[in-house]
Order: sequence, then C-alpha cells, then structure tokens
Amino acid sequence: MLFPIIYSEDFLLHDTGKGHPERPERLRAIVDGLRSSVWAEYLDWQVPTSVEGRPPLLWIERIHTREHIALVRGLASSGGGFLDGDTIVSPHSYDAALLAVNAWLDGVDRVLERENPAFVLARPPGHHALSDRGMGFCLFSNAAIAAHYALEQPGVERVAILDWDVHHGNGTEAIVENHPQIIYCSLHQYPCYPGTGRMRRRKWQENILNIPLTPGSAMDEYWPEFETEAIPFVRDFQPDLLIVSAGYDANQNDRLAGMNLHPEDYGKFTEACLQVTSRILFGLEGGYDLESLSQSAIATVAACLRETAGV
Repeated sequence: MLFPIIYSEDFLLHDTGKGHPERPERLRAIVDGLRSSVWAEYLDWQVPTSVEGRPPLLWIERIHTREHIALVRGLASSGGGFLDGDTIVSPHSYDAALLAVNAWLDGVDRVLERENPAFVLARPPGHHALSDRGMGFCLFSNAAIAAHYALEQPGVERVAILDWDVHHGNGTEAIVENHPQIIYCSLHQYPCYPGTGRMRRRKWQENILNIPLTPGSAMDEYWPEFETEAIPFVRDFQPDLLIVSAGYDANQNDRLAGMNLHPEDYGKFTEACLQVTSRILFGLEGGYDLESLSQSAIATVAACLRETAGV
C-alpha cells in the first residue's frame, strides 16, 4: 500500500524573504530527501484539492475571525506586509495558505478513507495562529481547522491533536481548549517562544495536556514523558483520528531552540503513535535545519510504512 504525501509546489510561493527561517527550501529539502530515499517507490504524491474545487474559507471562517482573514488577504493583494516582526505575508501567501488548509483537509479524507496514515507537506505552518491573528510564522490554524473538519465526517466523534514541535502550539490550544470532542497534547521546550505552555494540566480543562521540557532535553528526557504521559492521554481518549503537528525543530542541529533530539527519535515517536491508532494525519509545522528536517520527516514516513505496509 502506497503512503500518501500531499504536496504542491505552490507552497513554495509563500515568500518570507531572504534569511527567514521558514523558507521554501524547507519543503524542497523534505521532498528531495523522500524522493531519493529507499522509500521513494512506496510514496503516493498527491496534489491538494484546488481552492475552486473546495472553498477552504468555509472551514477557515469557523476558526478565524473575518477581520483576520481580511487582513491576510488585504496584505497579500497589496504586495505583502507583516502580521508581526516574524510573520510575513507575501503577494502569494494568502493563496498558499488557503491551499495549505485544503491539503490538511485532504489529509483527513485520505486517512479516513484508507484507515492508514498520510503526511501533509504544506506551508505556511499553523499551530501558533490564533483565531484573530497570525503569529510565529503561522497564518491560519491548519491542525485546528482539520480537527473541526474531521468532526463533520461520518463516524468521527473524537479527535486528538499531538504537537511535538519544539514550540508550544498556543494557537491550536486556544482554539480547541473548550471543545469536548478534541484533546490537545504538546511536548515543547519551556521557556521558549511563545512563552505559553508552562502549566502541565488545568483542572478546568481536562482536554489539554502540556508537557514542558527544559532546554537541552534529549531523548532520555523526552521518551519517559512521551511514553507515560502523552501516549496514555491520547490512547485513553480513544480518538477516531489523531492529528500530529509534526514540527522537527527539537533536533540538536536546529538553532531556533535548544533541544537535543535526533531524526531517528521521531521514528520512535511515530511508532508509539501507531500503537494507538493507524488513523494518523501528520502535518508539517516547524523544523529549520534542512538536513535534520529532511531526515526526521523520512524517519516518520519510514515508521509508518514499516508498521502499516510491512515494508
């Protein structure tokens, strides 16, 4: 069985400018790595549904304010600008962000149809985007939108979001924190941008689990938390779909944070997730060292192929 990779070169048109960490080369590195890997023959490269084929605004407007959407659209149409000091909108960013949402929704469809994982390689990323503003390189909250979309599909009553990006997904958490059919779990460096995610559990929000890890943490610190906290939290919820906000910036070589994971560690994370369910949508978030980013994504795909296709 082939593994779906949902990708479009149109995502490269989101131009963040020279020297920006969230750059088109991130996707090129992953795509080139996968296509030259031993797993290449097992990959099914799919183009996301066009914006005309499925208007993503119907789903974006359920999550984001019309004012925020209009701001992103207006900045793009006027030649570009800044949502904050790090979050850039270029002339093609709005269209790329709409297509990215469609890619995540397509990913939900593929996983539910096949009952096996899929991977969305899209940008801009989304887990920092709040309902009323973009931040942290993120324009629209892809994972949260995908979770809400999934709940509208037949047979889906519960969705879990697991975020292993090195930064806390403050946007995703804020959007889903009061939704009884969605849980959110984040393992992240603390302190680190955006400064949220310090509290592990909140008694009044049983659907949120934050696992803050100290700077410098490696697999010896990550794995006990992943195995005894994150995975049981997800498993006990019995999700009909697991969405993984797959950021790969906790790697030792990634300079936007200070963690010490290695690409093969993400393969182990993936294997643990597959013991909970095969219905997993992986969607790219962060990861800025091109080599470790590429190898980490390959480790995720390889673990899926070994487990679900027996490759």
